[in-house]
Amino acid sequence: MSKVCQLTGKRPISGNNVSHSNRKTKRRFLPNLQKKKFFIPETDQWVTLKLSTSAMRNINKIGIYEYLKRQEKAGFDIGIKLNEK
Repeated sequence: MSKVCQLTGKRPISGNNVSHSNRKTKRRFLPNLQKKKFFIPETDQWVTLKLSTSAMRNINKIGIYEYLKRQEKAGFDIGIKLNEK
């Protein structure tokens, strides 16, 4: 299973572990991903998404349907068909 947010595209980045003696070894910084199930009342469907917590905060602020519309308009492949009513 890939460690990529379905809506924002956040993915692991690389950096260094730096010890007390200032030795540097490679490490990965992983995004904080959660699996969450949402109900979209506009389309009467449930969707399960693998999201970063920052995307979940945005969904809480503006709503799932509006957020998905914005991401689709921005060019992200959200993997969900939104039927306009």
